[in-house]
Formats: sequence, C-alpha cells, structure tokens
Amino acid sequence: MSTPTADSARASLEALRTEIAKAVVGQDPAVTGLVVALLCRGHVLLEGVPGVAKTLLVRSLSAALDLGTKRVQFTPDLMPSDVTGSLVYDARTAEFSFQPGPVFTNILLADEINRTPPKTQASLLEAMEERQVTVDGTPRPLPEPFLVAATQNPVEYEGTYPLPEAQLDRFLLKLTVPLPARQDEIGILTRHAEGFSPRDLDSAGLRPVAGAAELEAARAAVAKTSVSPDIAAYIVDICRATRESPSLSLGVSPRGATALLSTARAWAWLTGRDYVIPDDVKALALPTLRHRVQLRPEAEMEGVTSDSVISAVLSHLPVPR
Repeated sequence: MSTPTADSARASLEALRTEIAKAVVGQDPAVTGLVVALLCRGHVLLEGVPGVAKTLLVRSLSAALDLGTKRVQFTPDLMPSDVTGSLVYDARTAEFSFQPGPVFTNILLADEINRTPPKTQASLLEAMEERQVTVDGTPRPLPEPFLVAATQNPVEYEGTYPLPEAQLDRFLLKLTVPLPARQDEIGILTRHAEGFSPRDLDSAGLRPVAGAAELEAARAAVAKTSVSPDIAAYIVDICRATRESPSLSLGVSPRGATALLSTARAWAWLTGRDYVIPDDVKALALPTLRHRVQLRPEAEMEGVTSDSVISAVLSHLPVPR
C-alpha cells in the first residue's frame, strides 16, 4: 500500500466532513475543530446544552476514521481506575497484572466529563499531556494517534463540577455546540422521519475515509507550513493583550500562544496554503483561547464573556500586512 501524499491526505480529511454530515446536521465549525485537533495532536472540549449532538458528533468522527475508539460515560461515582486501568490479582499465577482501561485507544470519548468529581477528571491529566498512564509507578504509553474528545454541559447546569484550570489547559480547543438554525433543525427532523437513528450509524452509511497513515502524512505537511515573523508577533500581541484586559483576572499564557500558532498552521494547510495569514489566526483565536482566560467576577456580573473580550482584542489590534 502506497504512502499517502500531502494532497491525498488533505482530500481524505476533507472527506471526513462529508461522512460526518451523513449523521450530524449544521455543526461544521465543530467538525472542523475536531479535524484541526487531530492535525495538532491536541484534544477537544465540546460544550453545549443537552440534545445538540455533541456525543453523536464524536461517534460520527470515530466511524469516519479507521482508528480505535472507546467511550466513557462520566458519572459522580466513576473512579480514576475505571478510566486508566488497574492492577488485577491473578489467582492462577499468584501475581498482579495490569488491566488497561478505556483510555488505551486512539479516540477517547469522555462523555459529560464535568459530571464526575475533580479526582476522576484529573485521571486524564497525564494521559492528555504525556501520552502515557502511570499505574503503580510504571508508565505505560498510549497508542498513537491519541485524541480525547470530551463533552460537557454548561457549568450552570445542575450536577456539574467545573473543570479546573489545569484540566482546561490540556484541551487544545474548546468548541461551543449551539442550537441548530431553523433550516438545519427541519433537516434533522426530516432525517428522523425517514428512519435515521443516532444509535445506528451503520444504517446512515458512514464509512472510514481516513486512517493513521493519512493523518501522519497530513501532520508532516502541517509542520512545514511557514509562519512569518510578523504573524508570530501578531499571535504574541493577541495573547499579551488579554493579560492587560481589565475584564480578565487571568490572560492567555505562552502555552496558549503556541497552541494558537499550531491551530492556525493546521487551518492554513487545510484551506490549501503552505503559509499562515492573519485570517487563519483570527479564525482559530476564539476556540483556542476562550478556555485559557478567566473573567473577573465583576465583569462576569456585567455580562462580559471570554469570547467578547477576545473579540474586542482582535478588533483593536493592528493586523500585519
């Protein structure tokens, strides 16, 4: 089997959108965000009210990729070992053996991650950052590629535990999944009337259109996407401006700046360019940075949001030519 080229890999990843659209209607920004995260070796947090197809979106992505996938339903009584795995005593050999948890997969769907206590949420910290799990002092590497796609309800919903800053910072992107537009909602109902079932994606005709080889070729091409000094300075200025905002108690860290650089490069490559322009940075600024800032309580009471602060920064900063 021949090694995929950069162009064929791009075509395969573009085909992902078509496949996912067989099951999910009107959530193109979220689909794009998932693809960008795959290209950047990052993780995604999907936030939205119940019933907007967050879980279906990740399940559809898994069905369109020839990669291993597992799902964990996060509940208040879930234990860290239920995610990472644990040592199990084998009476036949009188020894302990490691039983891998669901985190040992390519795509982990962490469903309703903010419905489990912080102790269990933290079980993913090492996996997301180090790509390994340590049990009883022994590090165990995770498969490559590895993506955590977590869903959560808005924090004001009953029975949720806000994710701590250290956990949020592990996510490359935070994607908001809005209620569909009227025409899209009509399309959803029409599909269901015609027999579509979100529990049976095979009947929707989803098939794998890309795998690990295409993803690796795409990542290599993204790594060659050039970033001019002016663009790098523009990214730094955006992040520094958030640190000076009177509405924020915490601005974007240097890690956030490198994340924005990575996502802008991936978006530039997906759109067919081998160099980054300011519009690429603007397109990915909100999903890359919105969860890396913290509002002051008084600003929050006045209805200010992290999105509005970042948007204001983008509108006031001079754009490099």
